[in-house]
Amino acid sequence: MSRRAWIITVLLILFQILAFADKAVLGLVASEAIPDLGITPVQFGFIGSAFFFLYAIVSVVTGFLAARYSVRLIILTMGVVWAVMQFPMLLGGGAAVLLVTRIVLGGAEGPATAMSLTAAHSWFKPERRALPSNLIAFGSVLGPVLAAPLLTLVIAGWGWRWAFGVLGIMGLVWTVAWILLSADGPYAGHGRRAAHVDDEALAEEAAVTSEQEPVSTSAVDAQKPIRLWRAFLSMMFLSAVIGGGANFLTQGFVTTWLPQYLGTVIGLSLPQVGMVTTFPWIMGVLVLLLLGLIGHRMMQRGHTAHRSIAVPFGISATIAGIALLLVQTVSGPAAVALLTIGAGCSLVYPMSASAIGFSVGARQRPILMAALGGVASIGAIISPILVGWLMDRAGYVAPPKGQPLPPEMATAMAEGVNQAFTLTGIALVVGGLMCIAFLRPEALGRTLQTHHRIS
Repeated sequence: MSRRAWIITVLLILFQILAFADKAVLGLVASEAIPDLGITPVQFGFIGSAFFFLYAIVSVVTGFLAARYSVRLIILTMGVVWAVMQFPMLLGGGAAVLLVTRIVLGGAEGPATAMSLTAAHSWFKPERRALPSNLIAFGSVLGPVLAAPLLTLVIAGWGWRWAFGVLGIMGLVWTVAWILLSADGPYAGHGRRAAHVDDEALAEEAAVTSEQEPVSTSAVDAQKPIRLWRAFLSMMFLSAVIGGGANFLTQGFVTTWLPQYLGTVIGLSLPQVGMVTTFPWIMGVLVLLLLGLIGHRMMQRGHTAHRSIAVPFGISATIAGIALLLVQTVSGPAAVALLTIGAGCSLVYPMSASAIGFSVGARQRPILMAALGGVASIGAIISPILVGWLMDRAGYVAPPKGQPLPPEMATAMAEGVNQAFTLTGIALVVGGLMCIAFLRPEALGRTLQTHHRIS
């Protein structure tokens, strides 16, 4: 079982890599696609935001489906849609086609993190879930790290449309591998009790009436169904939404505007942009690996998910916010360094989803995690449009195709983006501190099992 569990985890890491490469591609093609499609920065920002129009709705719906049906089949369906939706742009689609395909792609990718975590959790005991969860999150930041240099070469050699084509081909290959190698694990919660969670002692432990101590980590899968609206109205869920939403604010900028910002404001060449664009994601990889190892060891020693997952997440978000607030005070390499820290430390959203999963049982876990992803993703809807609007208000106008950018336009872009950094930095600090204080899943689980359990 251990070997099969890690095979599934590797496939889910690759799944996340593809998902986030899909998100990053739009920013990489921006400088060529905007003039080629004849659209304005605000319109391009709208297309970037469109990726998240169905994100929340499909995330929540898929969470309810995952409580009843095989997560393996849900993930397979998502993979097929991802692959197919890349090819219309390769075949010559215009701005309208790009808008529609990004909307569909966003809907299909909305539940990716929640479903990946649900699938991984079905193969590991509760106290062993911190590391595979962070490795899956590692895949989400590794996607752009691998995609940026590869797709930059593709764009330079074959044109920007082939960036979508390459992702479509890779998606089809992954889908075949998932069909051949995947399965639902023994701790799956759909349609039945988990095969290894039928011990009456665990059930009794999860159902005790004392509110003074949280549900133990080993007992989380034995928790009875509760009234989910109570969880949604809790301070824990609100903290996760604000912390996760601030992460999505940063993600929306990084995947839509970062490459153009690096080229226009920082003054990097296209090859340099392709390299530097990976820096925040590499930083995110290192942060997630470090926090994953720390969380794994802490949970093995008996610490709660609050201490092992939620607190490190909150600290990372707070550091990210401070870095983004400082970016606008420097320039050149120092700005790149702070932007790398700020964006990198804010790419840890999956940790918040993993943490709240410890507050409910296996059947309701995908619903709670998917709902968090859906609500928090509103940040990624706001961010690209907000940045485009702030740039437009500052006087930025994209030059005609083939024309150099006037210096005053670079200044206007910097002004608009810096205003966005201020708003995002504040949101990250507030969200991070709230998660440190209030994202306590086991304590909430105790309260829900005591007062809000469904008979």
